[in-house]
Amino acid sequence: MPQPPRTARGERTREALRRAAQVRFLAQGVDATSAEEIAADAGVSLRTFYRHFTSKHELLFGDYDASLAWFRAALEARPADEPVTESVLAAIYSFPFDPEAMYAIAALRTSAVERSGVERHVQQVQAELALEVERHLVAQQPPLDDDARFTITVTARCISAAVFAAVDTWMQGDHADLDGLAHLTQLALANLAEGILPVAKVSNLT
Repeated sequence: MPQPPRTARGERTREALRRAAQVRFLAQGVDATSAEEIAADAGVSLRTFYRHFTSKHELLFGDYDASLAWFRAALEARPADEPVTESVLAAIYSFPFDPEAMYAIAALRTSAVERSGVERHVQQVQAELALEVERHLVAQQPPLDDDARFTITVTARCISAAVFAAVDTWMQGDHADLDGLAHLTQLALANLAEGILPVAKVSNLT
């Protein structure tokens, strides 16, 4: 996967390509959409398209990428003394979800990409979400010993897994009900929070 410079201009270009691809995919399908059309709709050259994405199929996962970028910014804005599960939930709630578009893109993704490819990308995004949570937690702590650092890694990965379990369960049911997604996510994080130890207590473990 190409790694374009993570500049503000680059991010704007990626977002324009994601939006253009989503509109085309939903209107005329994946097979009938070309990279040239997406680039033209986004107002960039085909060469610029391929600087950011390897193919049009990669843009079928644009909703994940956009959600992750939004989550990163929203998490950074949360109060430092807020419990991490509350921060994560608030960051997720702040995203302007469009449930119909989400499900439509998911359906296109399933029909156009092999299941193994979808699973690989979902695993990648889940890992990236965990890294964002981990960075958030580390930034709020004093210098950590190895055990405390490891506990943060485990906590972040558990939180990410809980969030993705909620989304996966929601997508299998009434996907038009955003309240249902909110409920599942809140339930997943609330249950998880009961088993998360504060970093300060790690040194007391025997």
